[in-house]
Amino acid sequence: MAVNYNATLKNTRLSAMVTAVDAGAGVGNLEICNAAYALVLATIPLQKPSFTVAGGVATLAGVPRSDVSADNTGTAALGRIKDSTGTVVVDGLTVGVGTGDIQLNSVNLSAGQTVTISSGTITHG
Repeated sequence: MAVNYNATLKNTRLSAMVTAVDAGAGVGNLEICNAAYALVLATIPLQKPSFTVAGGVATLAGVPRSDVSADNTGTAALGRIKDSTGTVVVDGLTVGVGTGDIQLNSVNLSAGQTVTISSGTITHG
């Protein structure tokens, strides 16, 4: 049987995640990667605060956000969020167009192209 948390605890846990992403002097970053994190395709700086939290969902703030020059060419499959020091705070985010935790304008990325996030959410289980 799945474990369930009440809404207040879900929000508290997600707020702790936001605090971790936003810790430090700089902003956190969202890395868009191909399968198994073999290659970072794009790095998108987040704003502070990076997310808003309500109803057991953390919603990426300040979207759309972009990387104006993708790092590598490949198919976006996974995302991870790092704090300003490069420490991974969240990984395993799904990436897609129309589905997934992170919504992009395209999952087929080419080095040098602009990559734009149209939305992003992390839903507490």
